[in-house]
Amino acid sequence: MGPSSLATRAASAGGRVLSVATSAISAVRPAAKPLHPRGTVETGVLTRRGAGDGPVTGSAWLDEPGRDDVLVRSSRAIGLPSPAPDIFGLAVRVPLPGGSYGDLLLATTGLGRLTRFTLTAARSATGRPLTTLLPYRTAAGAVLLAATYRDQDTVDLAWACGTGGWHRFARLRLDHEPAGGADALVSFDPVRHELPGLVTYDWVRLLREPAYRTARRSR
Repeated sequence: MGPSSLATRAASAGGRVLSVATSAISAVRPAAKPLHPRGTVETGVLTRRGAGDGPVTGSAWLDEPGRDDVLVRSSRAIGLPSPAPDIFGLAVRVPLPGGSYGDLLLATTGLGRLTRFTLTAARSATGRPLTTLLPYRTAAGAVLLAATYRDQDTVDLAWACGTGGWHRFARLRLDHEPAGGADALVSFDPVRHELPGLVTYDWVRLLREPAYRTARRSR
């Protein structure tokens, strides 16, 4: 059996485990969202600087300058009350031409070569950096995205190839204006809703999709 087959089997097994865990959490704590049950949804402006003379990824959304009016959700994964530490999530929805949109999901981690892949609890949403944990496929290779709060209103976004250095490509400014609609009705899914040039690996899809499907059914 080759490495590719082993990775596929491992991802499928991991996906089933995550699905069972999501279902168990939903049974113990019925909610519209088994994980990240409550969040703050607001609007923001994401300004992309473009690659300029720096390195490129082959992803149009990362390499080209632009301005996006985005929807942002900040939440606690377990839903523990403040000031108890929790894993924080940051979700960003970017509108795309034709009325579609792309989603990003990030969670609190570190930025080191290993810690960027490790979930880490924090006491506040702005207390630690966040990453996508799992990479996207681009022409430059496997790319991870990160978000770092400069202050309560400003978030820097960066990308890195694998365990390489970080390259800032955008700045997100939060309006702190509540978005219309109930928080429970807003659902982010980066597997279904990709951004231009950020392709989900098949093994990532196998790992994530069963848990997302279970979460959708719980609603």
